[in-house]
Amino acid sequence: MRIALLGPLRVTGADATPVAVGGSRLRMLLTRLALDAGRGVSTEALVDGLWGGDPPSDAANALQSLVSRLRKALGSDLVRSTGTGYLLAVEPGDVDVHRFEELAAHGARELAAGRAAEAAELLTSALDVFAGEPLADAAGAPFARAPAARLAELRLSTAEDLFDAKLRLGRHAQVLADLETAAAEHPLRERLAALHIRALAAAGRQSEALAAYERVRVTLADELGIDPSTELAEAHLAVLRGESPATPSPAPPAPPGLAGTELPGRLTSFIGRERELATLARLLSEARLVTLTGPGGAGKTRLAVETAARHPAHERGRVWFVPLAGVRDERDVPGAVLGTLEPRRLHTAPAPDASAEAIDLAVEALRGGEALLVLDNCEHVVDAAARLAHDLLSRLPALRILATSREALAIGGEQLVPVGPLELPPADAEPAEAAGSAAVRLFVDRAAAVRPGFTLDDDSTAAVVEICTRLDGMPLALELAAARLRSMPPAHVAKHLDDRFRLLTSGSRIALPRQRTLRAVVEWSWDLLDEPERMLARRLAVFTGGATTAAAEAVCADDGLPEADIVYLLGSLVEKSIVEQVGELADQPRYRMLETIRAYARERLAEAGETAAVTERFAAYFLRVAEEQEPALRGEGQVGALALLDTEHGNLITALRAALDANDADTAYRIAAALCWYWVLTRIIGQPVRLLNEVLSRADGDRCPARSAIEAFRTLLDFLGCAPGAPEVREVAENCRHTRAAERYPGLAVVLPMLALLSRNSELVREELDRALAHPDPWARTVARWAEALRLDDVGDLAGAQRIRDEVLRGFTAVGDRWGQAMTLAMKAQGHTLRGDHAAALDALERGRAVAMELGTGDDAVQLSLRAVEEHLRHDDIESARRGLDEARRIAAGVGQRQVQVYVELTAVELARRTGDFAHAHRLLDDIGRAMTTLDFGSGVGREWLATAETALLLSEGRTAEARQALAETVQAAAGRGDMPDTARAAELLAGLRHQEGSPEEAAAALGLSHAIRGVFDHGSPELRELTERLVTDLGLRRYRAAYDEAARLPREDAVRVLREQADQASRLR
Repeated sequence: MRIALLGPLRVTGADATPVAVGGSRLRMLLTRLALDAGRGVSTEALVDGLWGGDPPSDAANALQSLVSRLRKALGSDLVRSTGTGYLLAVEPGDVDVHRFEELAAHGARELAAGRAAEAAELLTSALDVFAGEPLADAAGAPFARAPAARLAELRLSTAEDLFDAKLRLGRHAQVLADLETAAAEHPLRERLAALHIRALAAAGRQSEALAAYERVRVTLADELGIDPSTELAEAHLAVLRGESPATPSPAPPAPPGLAGTELPGRLTSFIGRERELATLARLLSEARLVTLTGPGGAGKTRLAVETAARHPAHERGRVWFVPLAGVRDERDVPGAVLGTLEPRRLHTAPAPDASAEAIDLAVEALRGGEALLVLDNCEHVVDAAARLAHDLLSRLPALRILATSREALAIGGEQLVPVGPLELPPADAEPAEAAGSAAVRLFVDRAAAVRPGFTLDDDSTAAVVEICTRLDGMPLALELAAARLRSMPPAHVAKHLDDRFRLLTSGSRIALPRQRTLRAVVEWSWDLLDEPERMLARRLAVFTGGATTAAAEAVCADDGLPEADIVYLLGSLVEKSIVEQVGELADQPRYRMLETIRAYARERLAEAGETAAVTERFAAYFLRVAEEQEPALRGEGQVGALALLDTEHGNLITALRAALDANDADTAYRIAAALCWYWVLTRIIGQPVRLLNEVLSRADGDRCPARSAIEAFRTLLDFLGCAPGAPEVREVAENCRHTRAAERYPGLAVVLPMLALLSRNSELVREELDRALAHPDPWARTVARWAEALRLDDVGDLAGAQRIRDEVLRGFTAVGDRWGQAMTLAMKAQGHTLRGDHAAALDALERGRAVAMELGTGDDAVQLSLRAVEEHLRHDDIESARRGLDEARRIAAGVGQRQVQVYVELTAVELARRTGDFAHAHRLLDDIGRAMTTLDFGSGVGREWLATAETALLLSEGRTAEARQALAETVQAAAGRGDMPDTARAAELLAGLRHQEGSPEEAAAALGLSHAIRGVFDHGSPELRELTERLVTDLGLRRYRAAYDEAARLPREDAVRVLREQADQASRLR
């Protein structure tokens, strides 16, 4: 496929057939992706580029819609998702912009090398590609302005190069008319004027050449107040002397050092940083001083070299690279620059006032037009580098400086470009997704260099992703880690990263000493700090998840480090790239350390003997945070509390473990108990169960409200996520009552009744509900009524449950609990669904989803969206189901949890089944099965869902023998977990199986089992309604009712037992 952006947007297929791309916004999207052909463009960059400062309210969804349309136009294989954005899967050479740029650059190089004929051919080809106004169909898009202006400028400079090449070949007659037109259109463009003068002189029209020069000189003086450039003045002098500037004699050799220096050799490929390169190109066209800042090992020097190599001044030999790492005295900085510019003159510079003399000589050497000076590694001589940059920029209007430093030069006009980690993959990324990450690509590239044949595959991906993540995506650290693959596999490298400073010591022998080992990289930065900065930096190492200003003040301040100094020291550490600011939390700036710097700082903390005292203050601070936020989770402050606890979760877990390590049982109990309701709200199950078990086993403290609450929540999480086993629910409830735990932790008002309900202890259910309904907290009473509605569902009283939920919804609304509102609406929707009230179900689900989105609980929003998809399928509204599934995918992508994405794909299986696309459904099931092997769904949950979907699909295909095996697994998993809705669904699948096998009476009985287990028949299912009609036709209404009612009257426990027996028997049939 070919794409033309120079002129009106044109797309042609492989057979040159035009491809229609309709809609202005869609054409803008294609243009933006084509500018980065073959490279990923982030969602953020696309939204910003298409809509700028006025994006739609749901920008991500709007972008997804555009991408879907573009895939339809071009083909889904050409517009690919990268995990963080999208890429257009075409080669750069398939886009005219990139062909033009490559031809123009090649032609300019040939011209600079004196090969005018070759240059003329290439430059003509380049201009032939340029068919019209650049990016014409994206003219209104925010992203298009800068590249369109750059391309227009490049077209003009390419035309100048072509005029120059033809004049050197003696073809002045061919170009004179075009030169006259171009010079008239651009009267301030001095190179164009000089070429025009040369052409006139070569044609023997000296008087016109002199007149042309005079016109330009006057225009420059009147409009800009400047004299003609050196090139223009030399063309004028050549005419006065009667020389023929169109065929110049070879120029004398340039004085030593005046030609631009070679940039440092690039022995390895450059990977990633596309956005930074684009930003630097733009800034260097607008600003005169640009500084790359960031921690050691971030790749600032390499990025500067790549940027300089692509700068227009490089083609003209007007780029100089000055390495300052070896300069030890600030007074030597001007000399280092002069040593790069004119090494011979430096040695003859007079000793008195050498710095001033060196600056004067540097200014003279840099005169002569546009130039780029790269000052590399300024941080240890930053004051001198700043003074020098100011002096040079003040005296040389055509000079631009690109600096690299771990802190800014801090002079007027400086533009900063932070250089941080490379893009990281998701923690659970599969090989294809991981390969889209720049950090992983860099590691794999360097690893293949020392271990030929190394690739990213199913065996290596997890370890490579862990290495990249734990090394913060920092290029130097990744290169050092990759070098270790000479002697050990990736999994061993990952395993030994706790001792990273011993592990990562195999740097390049030609690198600077401070870049050969990971420790040396960090020490270089550390040694530039003063003592108060070092003191704060080492104490910040206890924070695993970053720190707000308030947290840093509470944990790091003491008599030796006043609290009032913390905010200023944090600013200084940011400026010196020891910490980075990463947004705000509760109106306070938040700071974090890269993991490698934190590991080094932890060593210094231990060395200073401060670990115990600082860790104790850390645990005390986060105990206060947890206990202050716990009540807010149940009311108006819920949104803010969730956001804060989401952000601080890593620190809270670290504080909990620190309390355990210090044998501080009280702090450990209280932090864990304060987090329990947060874990319920966020559906985080696996890690909390392990943590709570660890707290209960390690903390040696007296029974107290916190410990009793932990036992109750741990038991509930066991039920929700794992096989329940035989928890002593009665004992758990008694312990909570004796310690009066519910008074301190009102969440127990729903946890204890639910435990009783899940353990099938009806007497305990009533006791705990009565106790909770008498709680003084209105939220506790409301959530107890919520649990009571569950009890009514359990016994099949749907009408009673719905009436209570109306009251519960009002109660949660009154106290401001959005989570409670969303969950209540979800349950109301389920009641409507079972009754077959499609409109009411969708209304409740949409209201619940909106509340969940407002709350920020993406997991709940996804679940509610998927429930709506299922409701649309029940109503045979396939298009609405497809749209809803796309929306759920979008929300799930923002949640960033693979488990949530699995929920989405399971619903996609059901959509494919219902539309008859069985092959696609099986492919999805295979993908889900592979994903589940690496995910923690709790004991049997994931496999049960997969088996349920597989059973339904096999039955739809009429593959009864295989369906029997899948059904047995479904029944045993669902019944084993005590999940009654899922078990009832399994009974309905058994009914479908029996009907296909020609046993209508057994099918009717299976439907009765479903009723007994769930408490009600699912009137909203079109498949069950259809099955019922067929069974009534086969059996007659009386025989159908007899079989159905006999099973439906069974006690639930007996119904589950019968179901298990029948499923087991079915699986043995062949």
